[in-house]
Amino acid sequence: MQKPQPFYWSSAGRSHVGMVRAINEDACLVMPELGLWAVADGMGGHEAGDVASRMIVESLQQIPPPANWQALLDSARERLTEVNQRLREESAQRYQHRTIGSTVVVLLAHQDRCACLWVGDSRIYRLRSGRLEQLTRDHSHVQELVDQGLITPEDAHRHPLANVITRAVGSAEELRIDEKIYPLRTGDIFLLCSDGLNKTVSDEEITRLLLHSDHNCQEAVKAFIHLALMRDASDNVTTVVVNISEGAGDPVDDREESGQKTVDNPIPPDWYLQ
Repeated sequence: MQKPQPFYWSSAGRSHVGMVRAINEDACLVMPELGLWAVADGMGGHEAGDVASRMIVESLQQIPPPANWQALLDSARERLTEVNQRLREESAQRYQHRTIGSTVVVLLAHQDRCACLWVGDSRIYRLRSGRLEQLTRDHSHVQELVDQGLITPEDAHRHPLANVITRAVGSAEELRIDEKIYPLRTGDIFLLCSDGLNKTVSDEEITRLLLHSDHNCQEAVKAFIHLALMRDASDNVTTVVVNISEGAGDPVDDREESGQKTVDNPIPPDWYLQ
């Protein structure tokens, strides 16, 4: 029996409050040693969105080293389901049943494959052989309008209901998690982001920045945050970049520049302003 292709990964993540809001309701998680990355975006306009996103990240962070691929998948699903219930209880006890919720995207990697799990409109993209693909499908009102042919994808960001999502962790008794599994390939680059990024940076710009980063995850993350801020980002902006490589080695990330740290003034390298 052929053994799975050995891969390892480097990664980085950053979150910024943006240019308008006073509170950062986003959170991110970078755990390459576990093959786990996540971005959560607390529901703006609702009670305690920052609490909801933080609860998701903290719960995922407690996943123990898995015995196998199935154990990793099961643990992630169970953690999200548990947080959903805890948020429902918190809403009833402290917030008069007002919604406390958050989107979430989770990327899991193990041996030669990965899984995308998501609820809401945060996204996972993959750059493979120079081609960018959105691996998640937004759970949002405008996505439903696009699917029905009522508006174009280009018009979706400008629609008056662009911020209305149809699923979130904490918004319903039963949590519905979408999931897709993909094989890994050497050179794959994944981007996890809250909608504060993809509503200010186009797919073409995402492709260009990932290509120009030369697989340097930390510089790519800086580039995305900086470009969103140049566009006067009205929302919180969070990005996680994961680079897949072939060969022996340990998962790598920069603990000083990753995780949930908020970067107020990222200094742009010249390459992503060209």
